[in-house]
Parts: sequence; C-alpha cells; structure tokens
Amino acid sequence: MDNESIRIGQELKRGLTFSDLVIYGAVFMIPIAPFAIYGYVSAASGGMVALAYLIGLVAMFFTALSYKFLSQDFPVSGSAYAYARRGIGLRTGFLTGWMLILDYLLIPALTYIVAAAALYQLFPVIPRWVWIVLFLVGGTVPNLVGITTTAKVNKIFMVLQLVVLAIFIAAGLHRIYSGPGIGHLTLRPLFQANMMKPELLFSAVSVCALSFLGFDAISTLAEEVKGNDNRTVGNATIASLLLIGILFIAQTWIAGDLAAGMTFKSLDTAFYEIAEIAGGRPLALLTAIAAAITFGLSCSIVSQAAIARLLYAMARDGQMPKVLSSVHSKYKTPYVSVLVVAAVSFFLSIGFMEHLDTLTNFVNFGALSSFLILHVTVVVHFIFKRGSKSFIKHLICPIFGFLIIAYVLWSMGSATWELGLSWLFAGIVYYLVLTRVLRRDLQLEL
Repeated sequence: MDNESIRIGQELKRGLTFSDLVIYGAVFMIPIAPFAIYGYVSAASGGMVALAYLIGLVAMFFTALSYKFLSQDFPVSGSAYAYARRGIGLRTGFLTGWMLILDYLLIPALTYIVAAAALYQLFPVIPRWVWIVLFLVGGTVPNLVGITTTAKVNKIFMVLQLVVLAIFIAAGLHRIYSGPGIGHLTLRPLFQANMMKPELLFSAVSVCALSFLGFDAISTLAEEVKGNDNRTVGNATIASLLLIGILFIAQTWIAGDLAAGMTFKSLDTAFYEIAEIAGGRPLALLTAIAAAITFGLSCSIVSQAAIARLLYAMARDGQMPKVLSSVHSKYKTPYVSVLVVAAVSFFLSIGFMEHLDTLTNFVNFGALSSFLILHVTVVVHFIFKRGSKSFIKHLICPIFGFLIIAYVLWSMGSATWELGLSWLFAGIVYYLVLTRVLRRDLQLEL
C-alpha cells in the first residue's frame, strides 16, 4: 500500500465487513431485478431469458475477476477510475471515471422512475414526482448519517427481497408441478434450437446487463472496510456476483416455464402477469409492490453511496470541484457529494420520466465501456508494468472479459453508441479545459 492509500484511508470511517460488502453489492444488483425487465429480455431473447442471464453472468464474472486482481493492489475508493488512473495513467483514469459517472450518476434516477411508474399504476391519484421525492429522501438520509447505517438498511431490504423471491419460487414450482401445465421444469428458458442466434442472445444480454450493474460498486467502499486484508473487496465482489447470478437464473427459469404460450399485455408488466399465474392476484401485487419499493429505496441507497464516493475520489484527485471531497466531521461521510447527487438525481428523474429507454442505454454504455478499460488496465499493470507471469489471471481472463463486453456493447446498436460517444466527447473537452485552460495539476499526491 502506498503513502496515498494510507493517507486517504484515514479520512472515511472504516466499519464494513465482508458480509456487509456482499450484501451491498447484492442489494445494488437487486435480487428481484428481473421482475422489472423480464418482458424486455424475453422479447429480445425469444423467450430464453434464463440463458441471457447465464451469458450475462459469465461476462460479468471475468469483469469481477479483474476487479478482484486490481483491488488487491489498489485498496482505494474510486472503482475502475482509481484502478485505471494508477494502473495506466492520468488521462485513462479520468476518462474511465467520466464514463463511470454516466453509469453511477444515472442509476439513482433510473430506479426512482421505475419505482414511481410501478406505484403510479397502483395509486394513479398520486403524481409520479411525489413518489420520486419520497424515494429521494429515503435514499439520501442513510447516506448522510453513515455507511454503517446504510449497511444495516441494506440487510433489511435484502431479507425482504429474498422472502418475496422465495414466495414466488415456491408458488411457481407448485404451479408447474401441480398445475395443468407440463408438470416439470424444462430446458426451454435455457435452450431453443430454432432461436439460437448469437446476435439475438447478445442483444438480450445488453438488456439484462442492467441487472448485473452494481457488483463493481463494492470497490468504491474500499476505504471503509475493517481490517487490512486487501483481498476482502475482491472476494466480496466475486461472491456477490455469483449469489445474485444464481438467483437471476433460478427465477427466470421458473418464470420462463410458467410463461409458456403466454402473450403479455405489456412488457412492463410481464413478470407480474406470470406471478398472477403462479399465485393469483395477491402474488402479482406483492411482486409489483416489492419491485417498486426495492428500486425506489434499496437500490437508490446503494447507488447514491457509489456515485458519491466516485465523485469524492475524483475531487480529491483534483478532477472534480474540491468541495465534493468534503467529509462530514461527525459522520465521516462525503456529505457534499451525497447532497449534489441527490439534487442531480431529482432533476434527471423529472427530465427522463418519459424516456426510460434512453436513460437505460446511457447507464449500460457508461458501465460497460468502463469495464473495457478495466480489463486493459489489468494487462497493462500486471503484465507490462509488473512483469507478471500469471498469464491466465492477468492476460487470458481480462482478454476474454474484454471480448465478451465488447460484443455486448456492439449489440446495443447505433443509437446507444451515439449517446455514449457524445458523453465521451464532452469528457474529453472537459479534461482539456481542466488541464490546458485552468492549468490544473492532476498528478497523484503521495
């Protein structure tokens, strides 16, 4: 650990354990995330939703490995931004952080919109912006008072989601094995020979990739972990991803067999229509309400924590306004960043309320493009700079990860690329103004 790591490690409160990190990543990814986007993944995959999630898990596993390797050498906040900055260089680090901002900053707004839309269907007399404000307050307060408070709230939401998921799985299996259908689980959600086209599957993966975003955010909490074991963050990243990946595949496999022969009324409500087949109207309402509360509160809490710490890390390095690196004297949280994120999330939620698809594309492009740089960072740092001979870990794995993520990105289509490249261009302009006009020195302070 370098001097900078020691210095900055004393600024934030260290109170998180391995289990806290696993739960944090799991809550961020949302164990019941397929509830909200099942219809869209089904339409894109020809009904092979479980297979789309399996491919997504494999793709993200290689990315999680890269996070694991780099987090051991760089135990600092900032996620892929911090790793690229230290592993490759200042410019690469900045652009990585800039693309991560596109991901992390928009996720809270996305979760508020999804949650507000779900509750609006149940309570149409209440405007969606009212739900957004309520969820915004609920996501901001825990992040202001401390990361340990956030961890406690995360555990509550994790238990509630698992209870709802267990009810759906039990009801679904009972319906499949005791109902009028085929009488057992089939391979249809995993394999349909007439639909097995790479471009079709990876198009579906590009949709369900949104469900996996969050395991990477564990690395933003590196400076708030108890003890001095640099392996904790990496191990928690792997564990969290595998746990959630298995839950995704299990629930979409059961849902896929329940949905055999169905024509959905709406892609937005596809999963709730399936839940109604499994357990009647009460289960449909339970899954809908659970999804709304989970997206609106649980995910918003962890996503605000992630973007606040990314902004904190970049501000501390001089790449964002210095005020964003302010730490609360009592709670030891980056409170200015938290408040700024809350304000920006509100305006984004209102602005994109009718354009959820556009917001989703921005989020996915920001995350996946930063993952590409992450894989390159592993190769540059370990193979070229450190002379590592562990070619499977530090060369083969990141290459595989890079190629899979690149193909998923390519499958998103031209519209998403136009949006993403526009953001990248804006970042380049900002960086040039920062370094050439304002003459900001962005060298690491050791």
